[in-house]
Amino acid sequence: LIAANNVGLVVANNAGLPVKMGDFSSFSVIMSLLGLAFILGLERLRVKGGILLVIVAITLVGLIADPNVKFSGEVLKVPSFGDNSLAFGLDIMGALQPAILPVVFALVMTAIFDATGTIRAVAGQANLLDKDGQIVNGGKALTSDSVSSIMSGLFGTAPAAVYIESAAGTAAGGKTGITAIVVGVLFLFMLFLQPLAFLVPSYATAPALMYVGLLMLSNVSKLDFDDFIGAMSGLICAVFIVLTANIVTGIMLGFASLVIGRLVSGEIKKLNIGTVIIAIILVGFYAGGWAIN
Repeated sequence: LIAANNVGLVVANNAGLPVKMGDFSSFSVIMSLLGLAFILGLERLRVKGGILLVIVAITLVGLIADPNVKFSGEVLKVPSFGDNSLAFGLDIMGALQPAILPVVFALVMTAIFDATGTIRAVAGQANLLDKDGQIVNGGKALTSDSVSSIMSGLFGTAPAAVYIESAAGTAAGGKTGITAIVVGVLFLFMLFLQPLAFLVPSYATAPALMYVGLLMLSNVSKLDFDDFIGAMSGLICAVFIVLTANIVTGIMLGFASLVIGRLVSGEIKKLNIGTVIIAIILVGFYAGGWAIN
């Protein structure tokens, strides 16, 4: 949905449903859909780096055919913090003011469940779940996510948290910490290659994002539909993550549906105290108006 909206394939609708189809004949939409089709073909052929090849190819086509894609002539650029940098500009005491604490709480709750949901989805895609469905080394993954978010705060940037796009890497076979280290080092190099990074149009990366979204859907097949309430709650979670564009909202609705459904059906024994506590906290979180949409 995010990728399709970025390129104009799915746009806002002023009447009826919230969204509708955009201009199918636009250059960005055509390139995005062609790119997605090529990615599917290359992945079926198990071509290593197929996603990256498609991004590069579409960028080159855009450079030739799209007047909005222009090469500035620069390849290297030394990064700087800039005059308006927020690096190390922390205001700890300000963040602890009573009026600010609900916002801090909302950010923490969002970060926790956003990271948990994303790591769970990527781990499922990478087959890194144990026999009980638990994330292999999940504690280490969450710790890494937390530390990176703290460091991001120190440097005044957006949280460097885990992103669902990581599924593209797992789909290519990257399932170890070595993959993450290599990607991290390459990101450091990209600090000096900013002009090239900005050269890539949104319709070149949109196919990769849409492909990742489709990969996430494959996890639905792992739901146990013999457990009707459990499966339906899982679907509610997945569907409303998309409809609300918010992972935490989807998790809240899924957990609430699971707990209430179990109670109504008399399947209380299938509930555990952790599930109930999380459901109550999340519902209270939203009912209190602290959620960040």
